[in-house]
Amino acid sequence: MSVLVLGIGNLLMTDDSVGVRVVQHLAATYRFPPEVTVLDGGTLGLDLLPYLEGVELLLVVDAVDTGGPPGTMVRLTGDDIPLALETKVSPHQMGLKDLLTVAFLQGHIPREMVLWGVQPDSIEMSLELSPVVAEKVDVLQDRVLEELLAWGVATERL
Repeated sequence: MSVLVLGIGNLLMTDDSVGVRVVQHLAATYRFPPEVTVLDGGTLGLDLLPYLEGVELLLVVDAVDTGGPPGTMVRLTGDDIPLALETKVSPHQMGLKDLLTVAFLQGHIPREMVLWGVQPDSIEMSLELSPVVAEKVDVLQDRVLEELLAWGVATERL
């Protein structure tokens, strides 16, 4: 079983960086089994396509426009993921939607996909998360670990 934990976002755009920050923290504090790849996908968009080849389970962490108050978290699965990306938080999300579409067309779509997202408060140019989204980083990390455990993937804290 091949698992990809993918953080998406732009580190220069405040809360848009939340997905990248979560996977960076996970990679620095946990050991994962060989079948799990934890990847800072940044704003690579279609350049991430090779990473989806052979992936059975995909877990994405990203800033997502939920329409709710800043800091609102959401868990989306399967076909709900591309629909959620219709309302873009930032330009990279079109890249993620395109990535999933091309992966599907090439037959590389994972059998299961989960997106954990948080409503941003700001996507202005800044290297810092807003306080309300910064509070969600540990919660998102816990949700990712719980999701992996539900898939039968055990992690070890370093």
